[in-house]
Amino acid sequence: MSILDTLIWLVNFPASHGYAMVFIGGFSILGLFAMSVRGDVPGGALRRIREREGLLREQHPRRGEGAARVMRLGFRVLAFLMIANVVIGVLSLTGVPVTRAYIYEHGERASATLDGDWVTFTTHEGVEYTLESNFFTPAVYPDRDAYFPSDGQISVRYLKDHPQAFVIDSTQGRR
Repeated sequence: MSILDTLIWLVNFPASHGYAMVFIGGFSILGLFAMSVRGDVPGGALRRIREREGLLREQHPRRGEGAARVMRLGFRVLAFLMIANVVIGVLSLTGVPVTRAYIYEHGERASATLDGDWVTFTTHEGVEYTLESNFFTPAVYPDRDAYFPSDGQISVRYLKDHPQAFVIDSTQGRR
């Protein structure tokens, strides 16, 4: 198993779901950055009110601050990961083959059938996969705009250790 294959497999998810990734990521980023603001910790507003009213017990004034720092850091990391997913989704929507070229060059070939947006193929190990190739970010390479009848035999290439990362081979046409 190659580390690069695993990385391509992970990046292929936002690339193959570009439309959803742009919307999910766009709205998630706002919330994640809001949660990573220094003053926004669970119970922070209540603590400020208690301090203002003189009701705060100073027995444990720093309790929970370490956890709040770790939480803020976690939200910031998640926000930057979502920004990366949005960028990958936008690139995929505009036709940039973010992961498709690698899968095409390093993938194993298999015969498949196309039924609407669903591609069904069997790997060399005998496991059958039915995966989506959606309209907005089709899993077709090298010619992204190639037309395939929805009831025909096609050829796909997939990563051996991660068959969920696949492309429809547009050079093979109908088989």
